Parts: sequence; C-alpha cells; structure tokens
Amino acid sequence: MHGLPVRDSGREYAPPAAEIQVGIAELKVAGQPDRLITMGLGSCVGLTLYDPLTKIGGLLHIMLPDSALFSEVTKPAKFADLGIPLLIAEIKRRGGRVSNLQAKMAGGAQMFSGANDKFMLNIGARNIVTTKFILKGLGIRVLAEEVGGGRGRTMILDTASGLVYIRAVGMQIKVI
Repeated sequence: MHGLPVRDSGREYAPPAAEIQVGIAELKVAGQPDRLITMGLGSCVGLTLYDPLTKIGGLLHIMLPDSALFSEVTKPAKFADLGIPLLIAEIKRRGGRVSNLQAKMAGGAQMFSGANDKFMLNIGARNIVTTKFILKGLGIRVLAEEVGGGRGRTMILDTASGLVYIRAVGMQIKVI
C-alpha cells in the first residue's frame, strides 16, 4: 500500500515520503511520494530522469564522463557513458517510459579556484558536456540545470511533483 492514500475515520492521508540517499557513483529509482537525494556534487554531476505520467524518477551521481580509459570498471554508475543507460533501464523496469523522460542536472563545478585546468583535467565541465551529449543522442531533453560555478551542491528529486531542489552552502534553495 506504500504510496496510496489510506482511509481512516472518513479522512484520507498519504503515507509520508521516504528520503532515499544516492551515494557517489550510485543510482536509485523511486516512485511517488518518495524523494531521492544526493549530496556532495562538486565536480560530479547529478542527473535526474523523471516520467511525469507514471511519477517514477531516478537519480544518478556521475563522477567521471567516460569509462573508456579504465581497464576494469567495478561501478558503472560512476561514469556518464555507462550510468545513464543503466538509469534508463531501471526506470523502464519500474514502469517508466523513455518517451516521457525529462532530465534535470546539477553540479559540474570547478571546485579548486585558481587551479591549473590542465592539472585538474576540468572534470566538472567534461561531466556536463558528456552528460548532455549522451542525453541528446537518446532524444532526452534537459529541462533545467544548475551547473558549473565553484560551489558544491545537494540535489533532491521529489517524485510526487518532479521538482528538483538544489541546496548550496550560503545560498537560497533553488527549485528547477
């Protein structure tokens, strides 16, 4: 009965939403009314995919853009090129439709101001570009984003509404 309104003494109320943590290099999928949350998005990119008709959504915490340089991959969700297809497959398995998916992104910051770009490999910017490129190739439009800059972020997907909340230290909560 999780997620369905319950009747008691003539009143209806929905069970409280669970807040599901998504760690670095992980992905998780949930349905309404649950919330998916990931913290520590510095150069990492958080990607939400959400089906507004089924109210099923997923959140992927991408660390690196491309798995090609790694001979052994133990956590495919770490990489944009492997994690995005896995996220889509899990959403489909839960009943979501690819044709309905809406994408939102956060993160991809340059966390070390004044650092030499060549030394830092500009991971944040590469994560953003690669994620957008893969989504475009899959025909999934990015509806909103809060990317770049120099601040870490927390990203929360509310599966009941599809709204994504972005928290950054010293900033107001932003809704995308």
